[in-house]
Amino acid sequence: MESLGELLRGMQGRQLLKQADEKLQQVAKDPLIVKLRQKYPELDLQTMKLNLNKLHQYVTEYNNCSNCPGLDRCPNDFEGHYSILTVEAAEDRIRIHDQKVACKKFIARSTQEAVRSRIRSFYVDERALSEGYSSLEILGKDPDREEAVGQVMDYIFQVRENGLQPKGLYLAGAFGTGKTFLMCYLLYELAKDGYTGAIVYMPDFAEDLKSMFQEPLKLKETIDVLKETDLLVFDDIGAENLNPWLRDHVMGAILNYRMNRKPTFFTSNLDLTSLEKHFSFTSKDGDEEYKGQRIMDRIRHFVDVVMVNGTNKRGLQ
Repeated sequence: MESLGELLRGMQGRQLLKQADEKLQQVAKDPLIVKLRQKYPELDLQTMKLNLNKLHQYVTEYNNCSNCPGLDRCPNDFEGHYSILTVEAAEDRIRIHDQKVACKKFIARSTQEAVRSRIRSFYVDERALSEGYSSLEILGKDPDREEAVGQVMDYIFQVRENGLQPKGLYLAGAFGTGKTFLMCYLLYELAKDGYTGAIVYMPDFAEDLKSMFQEPLKLKETIDVLKETDLLVFDDIGAENLNPWLRDHVMGAILNYRMNRKPTFFTSNLDLTSLEKHFSFTSKDGDEEYKGQRIMDRIRHFVDVVMVNGTNKRGLQ
C-alpha cells in the first residue's frame, strides 16, 4: 500500500494539492472570508489551508441561506442551521472554531411547535389552532364584533401584565359569529407566554364520555387535564345532550376544582339565564332546578360576559 507521502508525490497527489491551492485562493477572495480576516487579522493563509473545509462550508452555507429555498428544502447539512466561525490565537497555533446556529426560520418553526404543544384540543378542528392570527386580522374580520374583540384583547394584555386571572370570559352570541375563533386566538396568544390551554367542543365531548365508562384511566386522565390546564375553554356549551353524570360529576368536578384557581372560558349561543335552564333539565331526571343553579354558581360568578355580534361567517371564504 502506498504511503501518504508517496501518494502526494505522484501525479494524483500533485493534482490534489493544486486543486486545494486553487480552492484556497478562491475562498480567500470571497467577501465573507475577506470580512472574517478583517475581524481576525491573525488569520493567515497557512491556518486557512489547514481549515479549508470549515471555510468552504461557512461560505457555502451562507450563500445557501442568502438564497433560502425554504426550511423544508434546506440544502445545509443540518436543516435550519448555518455555521459561524471564530478565530483563537492559541499558544502553538491559530485555531478556527465552527459552531452551528439556528436560522430565523428554524427558530420560528420551533417556537410555533412549542406554542402548539401547550394547547390541547378535544373535538375541535385543528385548523383553528394551527397558526396564530394578527390583531389586524382579528379586528378586520367583522366590524360588528369589534367590541368583543377588544374585550378579548384586553383580557390577554391583563394576563400578560398581571398573570392568570380568577375570572374567565363567557362569549355569547348567534351561530357563526366567531366565538370559537376568538377563543383559539386567546389560547394561542397566551401559549406564546408559556401558559397551557385546552379547548373542548361540548356536543362531541358529551357523547364520547359515554365510551369512557369502559376506560376509567382515560376518563380520569382527561378530567385531570381539564382541571389542571392554565386556560380552559368549553366551546358551544349548552348544545350538548345533557345527562346528570356529565353535569354533576364531570362538569361539576372540573369547575369546582378550578374556582379561584384558574380561569375557565365558555362560548355559547345561550345567555346565562338560558344556560341555567339547560342545566336544570335532563332527559333522564326531568326538572332539577336546584342542580342547575348549583352548577351555574360555578360559572356565573367566575366569568365576565362578552356579547359577540356580527354576521354568520360559516361557509364564507
